Amino acid sequence: MEFNHKPVLLEECIIGLNIKPEGIYVDGTMGGAGHSKKIIEKLSSTGKLIGIDRDIQALETAKERLQDYQNVTYIHGNHDDIKTILEDLKINGVDGILLDLGVSSYQIDEKQRGFSYIQDSPLDMRMDQTQNLSAYEVINTYREEELIHIIYEYGEEKFSRQIAKEICKQRQNKKIETTGQLVEIIKQAIPFYDKNAGHPAKRTFQAIRIEVNDEIRPLKNTIKQAIECLKPKGRLCVITFHSLEDRAVKMAYIEANRKM
Repeated sequence: MEFNHKPVLLEECIIGLNIKPEGIYVDGTMGGAGHSKKIIEKLSSTGKLIGIDRDIQALETAKERLQDYQNVTYIHGNHDDIKTILEDLKINGVDGILLDLGVSSYQIDEKQRGFSYIQDSPLDMRMDQTQNLSAYEVINTYREEELIHIIYEYGEEKFSRQIAKEICKQRQNKKIETTGQLVEIIKQAIPFYDKNAGHPAKRTFQAIRIEVNDEIRPLKNTIKQAIECLKPKGRLCVITFHSLEDRAVKMAYIEANRKM
């Protein structure tokens, strides 16, 4: 499948970054280079773009799309390690950083990645295919109390106890290996659901994905690190999609503002 991902808030991010032609910029979630292409187009030959992504396939796509530009450095890594990554590159400060948090539409649409509750596929949900922990391990090995906590905290699912209990009950008889199996278990666990409120598995799938990719826990520190990596008057742009991300980012901004 071709890596198609329309960058959200593209113009707003470019305006927010206030790009200097000779500056150094980091796209911490490079994806298919949607935002990166717009950034690099505004840089001169002396400017520099560092693209970071945990998804190797995304980086390969970005390399193809930006092959005409020589001033790009591609890093297979996690934006949570941005400070270490820049230190390894001997870069003391950057003029701007962009973080587009969450899962991409491409990752959801690619069946074998296991992010979607719409189509049946292996339980995976790893953004970084080289890591060990997948949705399969979470669903089949986590204790019931752990599952309750994850589904409630990361999915804000009020039926977290019923869902976790049903998962543990079903896996005693047979390993839960596919997204389709998990969806059916969730439907069995919820006594009723409002069809107008969306798919009954939506919140649980979000929770499992966040746990697999450790998306929330380090986020506050990531924002702190990113701010510390900026030069004076540097800009940090962060795109969030749900309340958990939004809350962590805002708290980091508030704390950073207090120290200024």
